[in-house]
Amino acid sequence: MTQTSNFFATCPKGVEDMLANECEQLGISDVKQQAAGIAFEGVIEDAYKLCLWSRLASRVLLRLSSFPANDYDELYEGVKQIDWLSHFSVSNSFAINCFAAHDTMTNSHFATLRIKDAIVDQFMDKEDVRPDVVRDNPDIRVNVYVGQLETIVYLDLSGAPMHQRGYRQKTGLAPLKESLAAAILLRSKWPKLAKQGLPLCDPMCGSGTLLIEAAYIAANIAPGVLRKHYGFLAWKQHDVDCWNRLFSEAKQAAKDKSSIPVIVGSDNSKNVLDVARDNIEAAGLSNYITLYQQDVSDPIPNLPEPPGLLVTNPPYGKRLGQVEQLKNLYYRIGQSLKDNYAGWDAAVFTSSPELAKFIGLRSHHKNTLYNGPLKCVLHQYHMRERGFSQQADDYDTKPDAKTPDTITTKAKAHDQGVRHESADMFENRLKKNFKHLRKWAKKNDISCYRVYDADIPQYSMAIDIYENWVHVQEYEAPKTVDAAKAFHRINAAIPIIAAVLDIDPNNVVLKTRKIQSGAEQYVKQDEKKRTLVVHEQGLKFKVNLYDYLDTGLFLDHRNARKLIFKYSQGRSFLNLFAYTGTATVYAAAGGARSTTTVDMSNTYLEWAKENLKLNKFTSRSHQFVQADCTQWLWDAKREGHRYQLIFLDPPTFSNSKKMTQTFDVTRDHVELINLTMRLLEDEGMLIFSCNAKKFKLDMAKLTDYFIHDITSQTVSEDFKKKPKHKCWCISKQEIDAIRL
Repeated sequence: MTQTSNFFATCPKGVEDMLANECEQLGISDVKQQAAGIAFEGVIEDAYKLCLWSRLASRVLLRLSSFPANDYDELYEGVKQIDWLSHFSVSNSFAINCFAAHDTMTNSHFATLRIKDAIVDQFMDKEDVRPDVVRDNPDIRVNVYVGQLETIVYLDLSGAPMHQRGYRQKTGLAPLKESLAAAILLRSKWPKLAKQGLPLCDPMCGSGTLLIEAAYIAANIAPGVLRKHYGFLAWKQHDVDCWNRLFSEAKQAAKDKSSIPVIVGSDNSKNVLDVARDNIEAAGLSNYITLYQQDVSDPIPNLPEPPGLLVTNPPYGKRLGQVEQLKNLYYRIGQSLKDNYAGWDAAVFTSSPELAKFIGLRSHHKNTLYNGPLKCVLHQYHMRERGFSQQADDYDTKPDAKTPDTITTKAKAHDQGVRHESADMFENRLKKNFKHLRKWAKKNDISCYRVYDADIPQYSMAIDIYENWVHVQEYEAPKTVDAAKAFHRINAAIPIIAAVLDIDPNNVVLKTRKIQSGAEQYVKQDEKKRTLVVHEQGLKFKVNLYDYLDTGLFLDHRNARKLIFKYSQGRSFLNLFAYTGTATVYAAAGGARSTTTVDMSNTYLEWAKENLKLNKFTSRSHQFVQADCTQWLWDAKREGHRYQLIFLDPPTFSNSKKMTQTFDVTRDHVELINLTMRLLEDEGMLIFSCNAKKFKLDMAKLTDYFIHDITSQTVSEDFKKKPKHKCWCISKQEIDAIRL
């Protein structure tokens, strides 16, 4: 085919200029950039070249016809005018992709049916046989754009989307399309760096797409050489000799793979790296790409000099809690860049402007690219040479005007260890608290305790020790405070915390604690499923420092649990809103005759069972009930349940779907206490605890009971400065003073 035709190559938004440049490099002229693609006039050889060599195009389309169509009948007639028998045979299967952007023809599905009818009817009229329509892997694919002024019919020469290179064996979570990976590398100037023999690394390589595309670019390997199918292979006008010649030339154009510079990837997941290895092997690059299993914070080993390009596509975070967790990941990316990649160029691709701020570096350039419908930005950084550390307040904004002398002075001050005065205040306060509380904890056989609670306003966080781990909860900064600056200040405190508390920095877990509403305190923040067993008063408890807002062990209730231990001997015990059943463990250890643990969450009830099992309390006298506690109290009264010791620790607020109505402790505590007291034996006692900050027990509505405020006894040494709860002992008969 030597006649000139019109073609259109589609691509993701944001890469049209690069696709046009690809065409020019392939000798394709008369290129016009349009939204999400380029149009060009040329011969079929030009289209073949693009199918074989384009790293950016999604599809290459041959324009067959265009005509005005104002309704579905006119659409049918226009499509039927095309000589379909000159393009494919009745033995070929076909499929139709239709996009309708017309005022009256808005139903793409119905438009597709009319287009199919037109093609099939033509075959029936001329050959009395119809070709098959198949959805997946058709021989021929027809693309139709139904516009307001013009309908355009294309033959899809590429077949499957061109990002499907043929080397991907498996995918990870949220895989990066190969064409988008290539666009990221081209925007990052990788071809120029590769020619200089400079290295490339991806510290969160996932299934290895960026690494493979980088190697293909460096070795001048045509991205289409591994594809088994193209849309033109079943096309009657396919020029087999031309295609075979171009394919042979592409193979010859590839460089010796030994010329590929050092390309290294890492990821913290063995399973993900196994996927990457399979893909790399399928791409023929096993000997040219190195993989390591490690955290993004760790420097990739054995990287050569001089520095090259670090490029990565970290997760963006969509679920509640994920974005908060990812702030720390992005912070660690920034810290690793500053600590381990001096002199390197870096490119970080993300859809989240909020998360990008937490990298803590100024980008010298930003490029907008689209990952499907998702608007993303490629942030590019020049990492300064060793001897200069970018400041934590160097956020991703336009750089301030600074003279070289100012920059040098600032750098020297930072390298000499100068830091903000508040950091020294924080360190001194933490040392003072730890010195006092460590002695108290050791004396009282306590291994999990709070050592700091927003003592310094600039460091608004709670720090809890869990044996060899530290759980840090940053209190969400007010809107008047820049969130990224506050986060960087908190993260900069991590090394101080680790040093003062003599803890491995990798054992410091950071979360952001927002003001909760509804059931948010029960929503997963992450899914690491990494748990550890800690000890308290000779008992064992499973805690999870990562996945939930709370860890499974309320440290401020330690003394309340001790009271339960003291008064449970020989008694029947009821634990309402039981969470992970820690109070039940204390009751069992104290010799309770029986225990009943009630909570709405099956997850926490299973956790409670594990806690009892850890302490070898496995008899049938320990019962577990999954239920809305308020509703269960009504049913339990009717069923005649009675208890001698009850622990009631309701949430401040709940609107769980499992409940028939919302719960507000301020509004509903009187009814809740009355319901609970109906199950209490005459000589029994109820320990009622509440964490709501401004909560006041409505004594005027609870005059039928004897009530003692025991908050002072239940608040332990590590919470004396800032108590987190109030606590009362409520009974039907006057009882002796409650004492630990």
